[in-house]
Amino acid sequence: MIQGTTSDAGKSTLVTAFCRYFQRQNYTVAPFKPQNMALNSAVTVAGGEIGRAQAVQAVACGISAHTDMNPILLKPQSDKTVQVIVQGKVLNHQDAHTYHAFKPTAMQYVLDSYNRLQQQYQIVITEGAGSPAEINLRAGDIANMGFAEKVNCPVILIADIDKGGVFAHIVGTLELLSATEQQRIIGFVINRFRGDKTILESGLQWLEQRTGKPVLAVLPYLPKLYLDAEDSLAVTKAPQKYAPKLNIVVIALPKMSNITDFDPLVLHPEIKLKFTQIPEQIKHADLIILPGSKSVRADFIWLQDQGWQIKLNQHLRYGGKVLGICGGFQMLGQAIHDPEGFEGSKGSSPTLGFLELETTLTNQKKLCQVAGKINLDQQVISGYEIHTGVSTGLALQRPLITLDNQVNDGAISADNLIIGTYIHGLFDLASACNSLLQWAGLKTQNAVNHNDVREAGINLITDTLEQHFDFIALEQALIKFQQLDAKI
Repeated sequence: MIQGTTSDAGKSTLVTAFCRYFQRQNYTVAPFKPQNMALNSAVTVAGGEIGRAQAVQAVACGISAHTDMNPILLKPQSDKTVQVIVQGKVLNHQDAHTYHAFKPTAMQYVLDSYNRLQQQYQIVITEGAGSPAEINLRAGDIANMGFAEKVNCPVILIADIDKGGVFAHIVGTLELLSATEQQRIIGFVINRFRGDKTILESGLQWLEQRTGKPVLAVLPYLPKLYLDAEDSLAVTKAPQKYAPKLNIVVIALPKMSNITDFDPLVLHPEIKLKFTQIPEQIKHADLIILPGSKSVRADFIWLQDQGWQIKLNQHLRYGGKVLGICGGFQMLGQAIHDPEGFEGSKGSSPTLGFLELETTLTNQKKLCQVAGKINLDQQVISGYEIHTGVSTGLALQRPLITLDNQVNDGAISADNLIIGTYIHGLFDLASACNSLLQWAGLKTQNAVNHNDVREAGINLITDTLEQHFDFIALEQALIKFQQLDAKI
């Protein structure tokens, strides 16, 4: 199991690297994360919802993603409530106290999924969540040491030196663990190191002497590494080879979801992409995108309060283009109805009125992978749907996409300035990305293939692991762990 001293220490990346490393060694290997909290999720072939990192890790293993890889997924609904997804399906919405009481039951789902993976694969690489030293979350923990102790799993602790204070992070984390939990940690990985490693040697020696545990690797900072992120846009824009030819603004909704939709746009060599919550910052935008939302009515009220409707109307009057994705597509219509209060208070909200359609929210979440053709130019598109709500109206008679099962999706406005779709990942295929950007005004065809970029990232971090990780020390640490009292 890989646990981190902090959030964003590199747990997901290290798990991904181990998955591909062991897959290269011809082992059958699977990723696992007992509990995940993220708004960036993925849909399995069977129609279940899991954290996006586990879907990427499955790619690294050369297998299809499965809901057992992330049995508990928490999606923040508001500042105080989460949507609880159990083995791929929505269970209910819970506040912190309710979820704390639910943890013993959640642990049973976690153990069921983990046991199934163990029966199918030679190696299971488990990812923790946040830090194991969060004192207020220790009781009933299912995400870190609570799980590791339950299944008698050895743990590697990873820390990010780029944040500063790496030795304090490691030693401080150990100090806050119980004696058996401290024994469970078999070694450390220091992540994102810049510079000459010899300068670090005295600190590494001190750490090993202080803790009696080996530093298994010092992994270098990789500025060109790309892997899908769970909670934010993780892609760093490379220096542009060309002057930007298309300016795109994404409205950064408070409960924006599936932000990885926009990774291919960040990677595009001719796109200038900006995320903003401030309407005044859309000057010179060619395309404005309304992204997905976990709380679509609340986000639309925020949108109105910020003055976005006025700016969007002005943008369209000057011939600018607008794209709505999932919740953003629903906002383009005339109204969103929530008669049962599935996302909050019961009621209806009039929306932008750009498309002649209305949406009614339901407790049934649509989860599926899809493929089809874009009706703008018949280019192939693939992605996934992950939404509640059913849209109806005349605007749907001009669909943006025709799926392979002949079901229509989305809409195109009569003046061709506005399009909307329920499909996430719509820019992932280069052909689809080029098609949609051509509609927005870009004449060239230089989109990247998102899947190829992801594969290059997986191989990069795995090659780095092979170069810098001490696998002999890992084997020795595992043998030592097995020799400890079986009760640990």
